[in-house]
Parts: sequence; structure tokens; C-alpha cells
Amino acid sequence: MATMADVARSAGVSVATVSHVLNDTRPVLPHTRQAVLDAVEELGYTPNTLARSLVTSRTRSIGLAVSAISNPYFTEILQGVEAAALEHGYSLLIADPHDDPQHERKVVQLLHERRVEGMIVAPSAQPRELLAYLGRHQVPAVFLDRLVDAPGDGGGPRFDQVCAESTEPTARLVTHLAGLGHRRIALVAGRPGLSTTSERITGYRHGLAASGLPFDERLLVHGYSESTGGERATAGLLSLGSRPTALVTANNAMTIGALRALRAEGLSVPGDIALCCFDDFAWADLFSPRLTAIAQPSRDIGARAVQVLLDRLDAPERPARTERLPCAFVHRTSCGCPDDPQPGPGERPQQQPERPDRPGRAMHSERPPKGSSS
Repeated sequence: MATMADVARSAGVSVATVSHVLNDTRPVLPHTRQAVLDAVEELGYTPNTLARSLVTSRTRSIGLAVSAISNPYFTEILQGVEAAALEHGYSLLIADPHDDPQHERKVVQLLHERRVEGMIVAPSAQPRELLAYLGRHQVPAVFLDRLVDAPGDGGGPRFDQVCAESTEPTARLVTHLAGLGHRRIALVAGRPGLSTTSERITGYRHGLAASGLPFDERLLVHGYSESTGGERATAGLLSLGSRPTALVTANNAMTIGALRALRAEGLSVPGDIALCCFDDFAWADLFSPRLTAIAQPSRDIGARAVQVLLDRLDAPERPARTERLPCAFVHRTSCGCPDDPQPGPGERPQQQPERPDRPGRAMHSERPPKGSSS
């Protein structure tokens, strides 16, 4: 393998000059810089990353702690993070905290010990130890997807945060179903303690209120953001004396679980029960019926988190900020609406207003007698 000394001899410069060019530690004349880069290319020299970090005190690496193995949604975010990191010349070290507060704290410490320059973390529902560690060691960090209640001295957040909108998109699913005539609309919510869970519950209640429907606590159940939890929660809804006629699932894993529970009961979508979901995953358009969904800009969230972290590294003293990216309503047929014409190449499925002018076939339940709970 070629060494730095070989590059110096080929370019006719000192080893120190080669180091300054490769590590960008001192200005070098343009023609000298180009001679060094030409020699690097000709000899196939590969810089020693460890040695470079000792010289510059920088590793050019970012730590990413997300449950990507167990959640396909985070896999798409990971792709956005990786692409943006590479574009800016950073490598990525990845750890899976498994949504467990104790394990989360351990993996973040391990990433920190690897001298990453900053971290991007999707926090658990109980991030107290995580926040304490990051704050104590002053680790530059961006929270991804899930917000944390971490006020700073001025009352604002202590950490940068990047996520998608959750409240309004969930309300839109509810008002869409109500516009189709549904009066008993249930929500399979995620793990308690997560900001995404609380915001989607808020959106659910806003959607009911906007549609003139009462809130029935029996129709709000938790699937704990997992497929098995979503299946169990949906089975509980189906055991009610007065079943819901429409269902909103609050993430992709719980949608799969809900579909399993409906199949186990021999129920069809949307013939027996309408279904809308949060998260538009890759195969949502392949189901029969095709799933009406809220699509989060997963890769954009990941890429934006990288940029926010790099901004933080460049300006450590600036105030923390929270950025929310908009979601898209993807209208298909699981809600009970007629199938729209297939989109052309490169087009997204047609998006519909919350209350269509021409309601499609929907499941209706008889209105409950006055005074009874709905």
C-alpha cells in the first residue's frame, strides 16, 4: 500500500504538506494541492482515518441510534441519514436501542466512546437517562421523529429536534372517514409516552370534534407501536358489543397487526370495516384493498436531521430548534371510496379532500339511541 511518504515523493513536496492537504489543516497553494491530489489518485493512496483523527481531533463520523431493525419506518429514515452524511463527508456508526431506556443509554455511551462528532437519536418513551448523559457530556445531538420534553434555561428545548407533523394528518384521516358516514371510528394508538403517540391521539380527538362526533374512550386503544400489540388491540375493539365501523392505525407495524386481527375474525376491508393508517409503507399499494394512508417524508426527515446536526457542530451556541416536516394524504380504497384511476408514471395516487363531494360506499352503523354512548 502506498504511504504518505510515497505521495510526498511523487508530488515533490514534504510529508507535512501532504498532511495539510489531506486534513485541511493549513492553506496550501492551489497548484501544490492539485499535485498532491494527483499523486494520491495515481498511487491509490488511502488515508489512515485513525491517524487523521489524531491530527485533526475530528473523526468525521455521526452516531445514529434508531430501532431500524424492528421498524421499517426507521429503515427509510436511516437511508436518508446515510445519504446526507456521505454527501457531507461523514461516516455513520449505527446502534439499535430497541426502544428500551436502559439499552438506549448504553448504546449512546458506546457511540460517544467511539468519538462520534454528534448523534442522531430516536428517543424511547422514557429518555430521562439519555437526556442526562447527553447533557452531562455536552454531546451535540438531534432527536429524530420523537420529540422530548427537555426545556433549557430559557424555557425552550435543550436539543435540536426533527420530526413529521402528526396531529393534523391524524385528524384528517378521522374527518375523511366521518365524511363517508362513519360514526364509530376507533384509533389503535402507539406506545404511551412517545410524542408521536400523544400527538396522534390529539389529532384523533380533534378529528372527532371537527366532525361533531363524541369521544368514546372504549374506541381508543394502545397497540404499543408493534404488530402483535396492534393485533391484540384490534381484537379487543372487535369484541365490543358495538363494534367500530372504521379504524385508524397509528403506525405501519400496528396496521399489519390490525389486518391480522380482522382476517382472524373473517372481516373484510372496507366491506365490514374501513381502515386508514399512519405511515405509507412500500407494500401499502399492493394490498387488496389498497391502503389509504398518511405518508411521512421519511428520507427527508433523516437528511434534514443530518443538516441540523452539522449546523449545530458549526455553531454550538445557537438556540436549539424543532423542525416539523409536512406529511401527504395518500388516497386509496381501504377507506371505502371507489378506486381512482391509476396514476401515471412518476405520479402519486390522487389526493382527495377530507370530505369528498361524492362519498363512496362506506360501512354505516345505525345511530345509537339518544342517551346511549357512541
